[in-house]
Amino acid sequence: MSGGTAQIVKEKLDIVEFLKGYLDLQPAGRNFKARCPFHKEKTPSFMVSPERQSWHCFGCGAGGDVFAFLMRHDNLEFGEALKILADKAGVELKRMSPAEYEHFGLLHDLNDAAKEFFKTQLAHFKVGQEYLAERGLQKETIEEFELGWASTDLEVLNLHLLNLGYRPEDIVRAGLAIKTERGMQLDRFRGRIMFPIHNHLGKVVGFTGRILPSLDKGDMGKYVNSPETPIFNKSKLLYGFWKTKNSIREMDSVVLMEGQMDFLVSWQAGIKNVVASSGTALTPDHLNTLKRLTDKLIVVFDNDDAGWMAAERAIDLAEKSDYNVKIATLGGYKDPAEAAQKDPETLKGAIREAKSATQIYFERYLPHGRYNFSERENLRNLRVVISKIENIASPVEKDFWLKELARYTGLGEAVIREEAAHLPDKTAKAQSNPETEQVKERPLSRRELLGRNLISAALALNDFSLIKDSETHLSMRLQEIFKVASAGGKSTADPELDEVLNTILLQSETIPIPEIEELKSYLKYEYIKERREELTQVVKNAEARGDDAELVKALTELKELPIV
Repeated sequence: MSGGTAQIVKEKLDIVEFLKGYLDLQPAGRNFKARCPFHKEKTPSFMVSPERQSWHCFGCGAGGDVFAFLMRHDNLEFGEALKILADKAGVELKRMSPAEYEHFGLLHDLNDAAKEFFKTQLAHFKVGQEYLAERGLQKETIEEFELGWASTDLEVLNLHLLNLGYRPEDIVRAGLAIKTERGMQLDRFRGRIMFPIHNHLGKVVGFTGRILPSLDKGDMGKYVNSPETPIFNKSKLLYGFWKTKNSIREMDSVVLMEGQMDFLVSWQAGIKNVVASSGTALTPDHLNTLKRLTDKLIVVFDNDDAGWMAAERAIDLAEKSDYNVKIATLGGYKDPAEAAQKDPETLKGAIREAKSATQIYFERYLPHGRYNFSERENLRNLRVVISKIENIASPVEKDFWLKELARYTGLGEAVIREEAAHLPDKTAKAQSNPETEQVKERPLSRRELLGRNLISAALALNDFSLIKDSETHLSMRLQEIFKVASAGGKSTADPELDEVLNTILLQSETIPIPEIEELKSYLKYEYIKERREELTQVVKNAEARGDDAELVKALTELKELPIV
């Protein structure tokens, strides 16, 4: 974490007052206590110290300052947490820390300016308003979730933002414009209903644009999303979570849907513990975010093959993460949005009466229960169900469903368990021959990993000056790669170095400036530690050989190394 700005923000915020927005804090002597939001507990073990401006849970061991709480609770990166807390503290990042503002605050401001522009455009676009009304959205819902319209003009938003004083390169970096091969800068979103994507504290960090049906000629995607930026990571954000997280906590369950429209019409119909994956696959980060509030997941996806496949992926992932997963079926409705619009009570009833995911698997793959399992298709379906049960994290729950499957199919329980033990992936593991397996590569040292991460970060930001002062702390081969990459090169004369360079190029990822500084300090520590070990060995060897010159040289360098 960066010292200056973050420290100023912390000094201006009272951690107790801030945490009252998340927890039911009760006085406990000089401190305050609450039930920990990071694990299930009945007796409060989460303590907050006004004196130290810190928190600690004696149940799960988590702790830290206001930054640590916000980043953990809302699954935020440091830069995003800094922007949010700076806003709350009244600290202007632009003045206090230009570098941090450039990488985080500026992107928030640009997305907010774009959101306001899209809202204004929708207010003057009757066709867009009529489309949303046809889909069942009320004016209040449109306003609350800040929907907008991106016109078909090529660069109307780009010109608007330029007129506000933003730089062209920053508009591109925010994901709001694209550069053509001819060097023109055009709006990324055109002819689309705009759904702002809010982070978990309600700040706009990106957009999804849905093509207006009358403009859809089939030559472009129905949906376009903002690209990944330092403030927008779609694998961590769930649409609507900022609005519904309190209801999820209170109701101790979450309803998962696929698209923004499904979410909005359902939320409008009174289903308040809902989130949407915004058309992207559910990820472990999504599940980690929800797990802090509940472990009960109800899946409601589109009523077609594609919807079922997406639901299966989500269910399998959630089962592995120890969720209690249920599925709500929509009957004759094609998707949750249609059900919520035409018959909200039926949708609510389907959610209330949602069945266990495993029970649904029984009914889907083995609808008649008892089969002749000598037929390959029936055996394949049985194995699918067994593999689904094997995904369940809880041994107790897994045991229950294996017994249920035996009862349901009429097969012996021992036979079911033996079949489970011989599933293809397990068989492959059991039959693997260590002598024929490839020798695993030697694990990378911490210094090597840190060096790679720093070069990757510099590549992502296209700014090697950020890590120039750490060049000498890199390993010799990473110093070579640094020279090539900082000069814009993509290959070296050494095939082995090329392999490393290609790996770094592929994984290049934007890292907040404060985290880069932190990585640099860790790299320096590892360099000094390794160098001290090397010099200690040189001293021993020089003494053994009686090489006084080498001995003095090594001892002098050892003495000058900082203590770590």
